[in-house]
Amino acid sequence: MTLLAIDTATSEDGLAYINDEGIPDLASYDRIVCFFSTGKDSLASVLHLLELGVPANRIELHHHNVDGDPAAGDGLMDWPVTLAYGQALARHLGMEYQTSWREGGIEREMCRQETRTAPVVFYKDGQRIQTGGVNGPLGTRRKFPQKAASLSVRWCSSVSKIDVGVAYLRNDPKFQNQRTLVVTGERAEESSSRARYATFEQHRADGRGGKLARHIDHWRAVHSWSEAQVWAIIERHRLQVHPAYELGYGRVSCQFCVFGSKHQWATNRAIAPRAFGRIAAYEHNFDVTIDRKLTVGEMADQGVPYPAAVGIWVERAMATTWDAPIVVESWKLPAGAFGESCGPT
Repeated sequence: MTLLAIDTATSEDGLAYINDEGIPDLASYDRIVCFFSTGKDSLASVLHLLELGVPANRIELHHHNVDGDPAAGDGLMDWPVTLAYGQALARHLGMEYQTSWREGGIEREMCRQETRTAPVVFYKDGQRIQTGGVNGPLGTRRKFPQKAASLSVRWCSSVSKIDVGVAYLRNDPKFQNQRTLVVTGERAEESSSRARYATFEQHRADGRGGKLARHIDHWRAVHSWSEAQVWAIIERHRLQVHPAYELGYGRVSCQFCVFGSKHQWATNRAIAPRAFGRIAAYEHNFDVTIDRKLTVGEMADQGVPYPAAVGIWVERAMATTWDAPIVVESWKLPAGAFGESCGPT
């Protein structure tokens, strides 16, 4: 497939766009990296690239493991199936799949007491690359990320995703002397804060003026899209969405997202009682609850598990492997479509 033939206008810094639509000149990049949560919006961004004519072999799906090294054992915050589901999607789409993480993940960071934030890890040609975690300041968390828009207190996004992505882009030599486009799936409809995000901008890992000539732009490919548009493109490709949507969740972030509603906490307790108990124990140990008013147990008591959170989709969501079809011939909206999103405002 060839890229869509388009008329472009060029800005002062040499970046090309499709007329007034804000779409970059996709053919001008050496590589495209999609930071891929496995949620509907990042999936829609990837499919949008394909529909614009970007060959699948030019796209890297890159996932941040928020619980740290998946080989290290029992995770805490994320859906157990997320990594395997993402790998299955990448295989089906014919795209490279890469991962990176903060050593120890969110759990190590929230338990930090007079220690440094852990290093970032990724693999390059089978070799482990580790960066950071040596000279940073000593500090103490001993609390969950807080329910706020500010990343200074809602540090889960910055510590386990945003900063991890920046470290990867700055430390993998493949980005040197290259033009790279980073694609993410934030949408303006999600929150007032996200509505203020720039659709296209220079990425914070950019170093185009330095000796390594690391040119990196950032495009929020579906920023102006409605949720209906997101579901429509997934339906056109008949792709199976993350099992969390089938269970009734309206947003795929961590399973134990700090923004979870009372019904989500009730569902989590019903389908993952052991992990729920670990979360509750940390609240007691820290003497600081996630909600600041209610414990997770009290929130779950006020909620009702999602009716769809039973049977095969619970099994698939809580598995660490994926053996279900990725293409769904009789595609239908999942139970969580247009439901509770429960994310940052």
